[in-house]
Amino acid sequence: MYNSARGYIFQIIYIAILFSVSMSVPAADTVNASNSDTQTKKEISYSKKGADTCLKCHDEDNEYPVMPLFNTKHGERSDARSPMAGLQCETCHGRGGDHQKKVKKGEKKAPIRAFGSKAWTPPAEQNKVCMSCHNDHSRANWQGGTHENADVVCADCHTVHTRSDPMLQTRTQTEKCVSCHLKQRAEFQRSSTHPVRFDKMSCSQCHNPHGTFNEKLVKTANTNELCYDCHAEKRGPKLWAHAPVQEDCTICHTPHGSVHGSLLKKIPPLLCQSCHASGGHPSIAYDGGGLPGGAPNQFLLSKSCLNCHSKIHGSNHPSGVKLLR
Repeated sequence: MYNSARGYIFQIIYIAILFSVSMSVPAADTVNASNSDTQTKKEISYSKKGADTCLKCHDEDNEYPVMPLFNTKHGERSDARSPMAGLQCETCHGRGGDHQKKVKKGEKKAPIRAFGSKAWTPPAEQNKVCMSCHNDHSRANWQGGTHENADVVCADCHTVHTRSDPMLQTRTQTEKCVSCHLKQRAEFQRSSTHPVRFDKMSCSQCHNPHGTFNEKLVKTANTNELCYDCHAEKRGPKLWAHAPVQEDCTICHTPHGSVHGSLLKKIPPLLCQSCHASGGHPSIAYDGGGLPGGAPNQFLLSKSCLNCHSKIHGSNHPSGVKLLR
């Protein structure tokens, strides 16, 4: 019994020695990765003077100004979260290294990380830099979202080297959005629209361009909840409800603009008859007989069905089952 116990102890010690030896010897991949990283640091290093080195050349640039950066949060050195408080320009643009060296006439400097749709840096790499800091809940769905899948880069919309980002201003934000969304640009010019073209609404009031779980990048759980933020009187609950109103506002309305009043998709009674066409007076509104009782069909040419069924979004009147009051 004593011998078996002693043998068991020796086995444990032997295994422990083997484990410690294996842990002390680095794997081949680790050695190669370490050597590669050291070689990269030797070849491409950070600038010793930081932004001072960059500003020797990039002091003024009409296409993409630099100096206004120091009037923004990105250029605030006293804030530890700011790029300028760390590696300064190279926090975003990468190691200066060979880029800061003088080159012969006719030759180009070694490239560093550039931003924008026309830049040589891949979109995924550009966006990764921005998302390394801007990774709060409002951007949690950027990956796999509509704009990322379309290879849109942050710098396509946002301007960092400026005192005020145009995307944070109502008028300039709309101009930027409709530069790609041409269909919506045209719809905003129709006679019945939300006041977007009058700079009283911005696209981001309804949509989250950085991604959502919902269709069309809508910020709320569904379309109706979004509409109720402004049109609270339509929310209900109503004693007598209208089914399409409860289901989806866009069954009847087109949010970006319409040639019909109240953003309606069709003019009444055509809109109403797209559902109510199974018999009775709605389906014979334009024939010679008009309404039951001989009323002239011209009665329906103005507000149509809404002349009588005025509570189309729902009624709380005890006799409002037909949405008449």
